[in-house]
Amino acid sequence: MACPPQSDELIFFVNGRKMMESCADPEEELLSYLRKGLRLTGTKKGCGIGGCGACTVMISTYDPVSKKILHYPANSCLLPICSLHGTAVTTVEGVGSTKTRIHPIQERLAKCHGSQCGFCTPGMVMSMYALLRNHPEPSMEQITAALDGNLCRCTGYRPIIESYKSFAGEPTCCQLRGTGQCCLDQEGGVSSSSDRGDRMRSGLCNPEEFQPADPSQEFIFPPELMRMAQEQQGRTLFFQGERTTWISPASLRELLELKTKYPKAPVVVGNTSVGLDMKLGGVHHPVILHPDRIPELRIVSNTNNGLMIGAACRLAQLRDILMKAVSGLPEEKTKIFYALLQQLRTLAGEQIRSLASLGGHIVSRGSTWDLNPVLAVGNSVLNLASTDGKRQIPLTDDFLSGCENADIKPNEVIVSVLIPYSKKDDFVSAFRQAERRKNALSIVNSAMRVLFKPGTNIIMDLNILYGGIGSTTVSAKKSCQKLIRRQWNEQMLGEACRLVLGEIFLSPSAPGGKVEYRRTLLVSFLFKFYLEVLHGLKMMDPSKYPDLPKKYMSALRNFECRPPQGRQVYQDVDPGQPPQDPVGHPIMHQSGVKHATGEAVYCDDMHPVDGELSLAVVKSSKAHAKIVSIDASEAFKVPGVVDVVTASDVPGENGTKNEKAFAGEEVICVGQIICAVVAESDIQAKRGAEKVKIQYEELEPILTIEDAIRHNSYIGKEKKVEKGNIERGFNSADEIIEGKMTIGGQEHFYLEPNSVLVVPRGEDNEMDVYSSTQYSSNVQELVASALDVQSNKIMCHTKRVGGAFGGKVTKPSYFAVIAAVAANKTGRPVRFILERHDDMLIVGNRHPFLGKYKVGFMNDGRIVAADIQAYINAGCTPDESEMVIAYIVLKMDNAYKIPNFRVRGRACKTHLPSNTAFRGFGFPQSGLFAETWVIAVATQTGLPPEKVRDMNMYEGVNVTPFKEQFDATNLRKCWTECLEKSEYYSRKTAAEEFNKQNYWKKKGIAIIPMKFTAGFNMTFYHQAAALVHIYTDGSVLVTHGGVELGQGIHTKMLQVASRELKVPLSYIHLCETSTTTVPNALVTAGSVGSETNGKAVQDACQILRKRLEPIIQKNPEGKWEDWVKEAFKQSISLSATGYFRGYDGNMNWEKGEGHPFTYFVYGAACSEVAIDCLTGDHKNLRTDIVMDIGCSINPAVDIGQIEGAFVQGIGLYTLEELNYSPKGVLHTRGPDHYKIPAVCDIPEQFSVSLLSPSQNPHAIYASKGVGEAGLFLGCSVFFALRDAVSTARKERGLPGAFTLNSPLTPERIRMACADDFTQMVMGLYFLRVSV
Repeated sequence: MACPPQSDELIFFVNGRKMMESCADPEEELLSYLRKGLRLTGTKKGCGIGGCGACTVMISTYDPVSKKILHYPANSCLLPICSLHGTAVTTVEGVGSTKTRIHPIQERLAKCHGSQCGFCTPGMVMSMYALLRNHPEPSMEQITAALDGNLCRCTGYRPIIESYKSFAGEPTCCQLRGTGQCCLDQEGGVSSSSDRGDRMRSGLCNPEEFQPADPSQEFIFPPELMRMAQEQQGRTLFFQGERTTWISPASLRELLELKTKYPKAPVVVGNTSVGLDMKLGGVHHPVILHPDRIPELRIVSNTNNGLMIGAACRLAQLRDILMKAVSGLPEEKTKIFYALLQQLRTLAGEQIRSLASLGGHIVSRGSTWDLNPVLAVGNSVLNLASTDGKRQIPLTDDFLSGCENADIKPNEVIVSVLIPYSKKDDFVSAFRQAERRKNALSIVNSAMRVLFKPGTNIIMDLNILYGGIGSTTVSAKKSCQKLIRRQWNEQMLGEACRLVLGEIFLSPSAPGGKVEYRRTLLVSFLFKFYLEVLHGLKMMDPSKYPDLPKKYMSALRNFECRPPQGRQVYQDVDPGQPPQDPVGHPIMHQSGVKHATGEAVYCDDMHPVDGELSLAVVKSSKAHAKIVSIDASEAFKVPGVVDVVTASDVPGENGTKNEKAFAGEEVICVGQIICAVVAESDIQAKRGAEKVKIQYEELEPILTIEDAIRHNSYIGKEKKVEKGNIERGFNSADEIIEGKMTIGGQEHFYLEPNSVLVVPRGEDNEMDVYSSTQYSSNVQELVASALDVQSNKIMCHTKRVGGAFGGKVTKPSYFAVIAAVAANKTGRPVRFILERHDDMLIVGNRHPFLGKYKVGFMNDGRIVAADIQAYINAGCTPDESEMVIAYIVLKMDNAYKIPNFRVRGRACKTHLPSNTAFRGFGFPQSGLFAETWVIAVATQTGLPPEKVRDMNMYEGVNVTPFKEQFDATNLRKCWTECLEKSEYYSRKTAAEEFNKQNYWKKKGIAIIPMKFTAGFNMTFYHQAAALVHIYTDGSVLVTHGGVELGQGIHTKMLQVASRELKVPLSYIHLCETSTTTVPNALVTAGSVGSETNGKAVQDACQILRKRLEPIIQKNPEGKWEDWVKEAFKQSISLSATGYFRGYDGNMNWEKGEGHPFTYFVYGAACSEVAIDCLTGDHKNLRTDIVMDIGCSINPAVDIGQIEGAFVQGIGLYTLEELNYSPKGVLHTRGPDHYKIPAVCDIPEQFSVSLLSPSQNPHAIYASKGVGEAGLFLGCSVFFALRDAVSTARKERGLPGAFTLNSPLTPERIRMACADDFTQMVMGLYFLRVSV
């Protein structure tokens, strides 16, 4: 295929600076260009497929026809640089920086505590910045929509939304006032609780400190680009790369000629579909056509028949066009437009909506694409053109299914789309159900249209289309034809459901599973449409048609997305506390501003080292097999490949006795690393890795817990705790019930993928290892062992980590070994950055759980005996699984005192990637299971769940099943205060009344207590050390063994040092975590990193202050700097090591008793939800949390941890679902298929109150570790959903005792709300619905 011999010069601007590229490569993305070419590393790579928003930038373009400048957010990971000719790119560095000025967006986000790990923060800033450039005073709806495409794993989103509310052009309910007052407060501001007399305060930041937004200070669009746009309107652009030619024609005629010449060349506008095919599917296109400058493809016009929209119109533009149309046209003409708008509100994120084009959406014909069914039932028309001429074809189901006689020819392009006006007797509706309400592909979508004979309810035309059922959009064409001339009534509905289920076939083994659920949605959507049309007919002619029964009206209403409102209550500091003492104040995160400006440096942000190589790994494609051969010969032929590294290249130990860095003779899971390819660039390394051929001899795998139990495949011994006499307890019970439950695993989904950079120092076998790890000393130890050198030759450094949650405890050490072995072999630095899909495949997850219970209880609800068996899927190596199952066993009682109690637990060995530590460390599984058997008792006795919980709850001084004494007073306080603050009983009554009035929507409410333990059950795991230097200018450098993961540990350490040294925070700096300054540091985990390292920092500072005391006493009026200089003159050491030996912890498993935990963290959460019984969709309405965390060192950090953990818990219990193939291959390997909570998932009202401080004598300043505890409280949403489902089932006459497994996804909610539709799908009997 002949391509142009010479490239044009690519010209665009970045942050006001002109870029000119004479050899632009069409395969290079903007993200790579920014990070590697321009060293603008503020723009992050989180997923690489446009699903997380971390890479968001703003693109500005000038339209020479309309003379307008357009700003829009875009995913730079999807944008080919060749698409940017003539545009201006703004990155987070261009918005503001600490070196120039901080933009109000950045300032407010930082001061409102809207960042934790900070990796997502630049993307959040850029999404808001693009919105403000177009709408200086946006509505709250626009603000939340702008963040649809941005994910955050840390904060829970509340503080991000709160910070951006201050830009809204409408009054908002918020607590951002100088007094800290919130309109949700009953008393507001700093208040005194009448029953406790404590100084409780609400609000975490003061907007009076915010600088005003000034649009005049923003970058202007470069005038040079305006001139270029005018001058180059008629010029075709060619960009020739190594493998691909990019052609941007200036006229439709040229485009058609090129399409004739290159019929297989894709026509690309936003690259959101073709780009993903190239990234994920390995598709290569020698020629790409980019028609973005062709006026005919961007046309927008009103015709007599409808709206004519150019094929290159972006979906965000289409939304704005349709919104304008529906506001200016009669309602009867805009029914199709309304249906399209309904789908556009939830389709993708704003970045994708701003890139993807209408024509691309249509021609890519994805089965789950939401707009195509609406366009089809609306009888839209495609205007096509080719060198052979123009023609029109209807956008029908035949077109969407790819029928040859209804399709586009290879040399044709879509020029425009006619979206017709609807008619008076038309009714059009659109439906979708996804795993997440926004920015998620539909499980099933649908569009339906009916046309009646004027003045009647007789069907003249009917169209029903579904997506998500097959490989293409499907039509119930035959069913519709049989219903023509029928009246719109109950008999028609019953027949329609039977016809549709008979015509739309879905195999039991259909890809994507959820077969019964998807089939149920077919008729659920149809029923919703039936009711909507009945209601519409009634509105048209009230005298002719009957009213819908009131209880069925709820089926018509979709859940509204309202901006979330937050309230945070904490104790103000003692008035007698010195003003400069920062402890107890909501101090901003130490790196908050740098997060917001993009100046915070993460591992992969480090500039390339001279001679650096990139590494990619070759992974096992089999769950269990012997390796017959490794053939790397083709890899060496790939340009740029330097070497291939295998287990044979390891000089010392290949990992540990439990887990190998490189597979040896056998692979034991899909994703196990077999070898690595190092090359001059990351692209070359990946291409080389693809060429390595592995031959296997497959062996039988064990994949599930049930398989492992059958094969007696376990890791470690059974863990057991027993209290009382279990048999006697059961004999005394009035009733005994048994049951079981499964809880799925959870992906960590930290925004920063695992990263490591290894740099040989060139002498004495020294190496610097820069790693995104929670456990620096373990990285040092394993690398030293692998290279067969002493640990003192390996220097491990960690500046900060972009989220971890336990997923960066063990695996980073093996990644570092692989990179270090490669560096050792080649003698060159090696960078190893995991792609998101590899990270999710290799690292492992939260342990899937299977629990079985037998519970004996009295008729009044008192539980007298419980026998529990717990199993977890450990995966293929021990990792942390033995400790996780131990914690599950130890924490199975949660908040309940059961006199006769036995728990046994096993970790099952399977051929899945090793599951590992995850926030909560077993308690989220055991706690949910405990609440499940407690609620089973409530169901069986007919008592309210909260009453059964209350009567069985610990109170006062008590003893755990493993004989550790504790005081449950604050557990009771949290419970009582949560009942009060949440207005539980009045809201429960209101929910019951709502449920009586609404058949198809139900509300549920639940309140859950919590007894959580922080830390580890071994003393040595709590030890910590710190090194504090005072320099002669008075400045202080603090280093300690903890790693900043986003939990604010460094911020708290600065507060500790400030208090102990009695110097302002501005004097103190904290550089990095390094094995060169603090040796043998323990893992930063278990919620105790801040308190143990805080004790060490406190110790070092007290030593230094004690040394300075004699000098201070001699010169009490002197300055800090004077005292320091005098100490130096007197040869007093200004450096000190601090040490904390740790809490005493022990557990004797032979006896089943011990003192494994130092103290307990208590809490309670009340959540209210609403569910749609027809689809399984749900809305989180309100959550109130009360937590006992002792005396908070930093309320902003601690409340942020509670909120973030809680939302992560919502994900675990209701949303996040891992999907494996029968051969052990993980399918959910990116944000496209694995959905974590987004802005749309947080409660509309979200309140966190810290219990009036109690004295915790163990931790520093009487504080408590809080990083993990809040996650379990997310199960209050799970049980609120269960409450709603239970109400629906009761109304339908179904059994009250039923099992709901976790996660409680839309599928499980819908199928539990069994009704005539589900039974019809199951083939039990025909439909009986009366309206």
